[in-house]
Amino acid sequence: MDDESVIARDRGAMTGGMPPGRAHGRLADEVYDTLLGQLMSLRIEPGSRVTIDVLARELGVSQTPIRDALNRMEAEGLVVRVPHAGYRIPPQITRHRFEDMLEIRLLLEPAAARRSAERASLPQVDGLRRMLEEMAELEGGNGPTAYGAFGLRDAAFHDLVALSAENQIIRETLARLHSHVHLFRLHHDTQVTHLAMAEHEEVVAAIAARDPDAAAYAMRRHILRSGERFRRLFDEVKDADGMAAEA
Repeated sequence: MDDESVIARDRGAMTGGMPPGRAHGRLADEVYDTLLGQLMSLRIEPGSRVTIDVLARELGVSQTPIRDALNRMEAEGLVVRVPHAGYRIPPQITRHRFEDMLEIRLLLEPAAARRSAERASLPQVDGLRRMLEEMAELEGGNGPTAYGAFGLRDAAFHDLVALSAENQIIRETLARLHSHVHLFRLHHDTQVTHLAMAEHEEVVAAIAARDPDAAAYAMRRHILRSGERFRRLFDEVKDADGMAAEA
């Protein structure tokens, strides 16, 4: 199994039923990927209720893989268990948590990019390039589903950089943040995808050139610029709330 398969077993499972004939463990993974895709595409909205029996009927599977997937998502903070009422999708990320998350990413991801430039194998560099090609195909897509699919690929891209850095602790820490899930749920903005693509290309070019300083710099600049883009969304919400209070 190649690196991209390790990162994302089936990132294309954004909506719809599950493929038939899967083993139980594999099926639970696919349910997880499907639910994650629905979160990213806002098909499951923040604050909405999620129940095991409804999901089982919708996806055409038994309740066991649904329960396994939701337990995993609860442990990762993607859903919240409500006693006697199933699960609920948490509200959008707060400004404070966003800033904390950005600080952690600035500490870890430039270091991962630096190590990737030093350690990435040729197949891993090729994998990063293929990931960019897939994201370019999604860049012009319309609607929240296409935007969510881009967000999943964006997460997979950053994960592949961390994987090629050969530092499992950094990779696991970044994965637990689920930063891309939270950020891409904030707002559907195609400008975000366009700008991210150019910044990703700079990161890959530096890794392919075996230039650790340039890779670290490109990644740091990408995260800072991404932070500025998403920070504006919080400012827009704050301004809108202020205007509503004055009305």
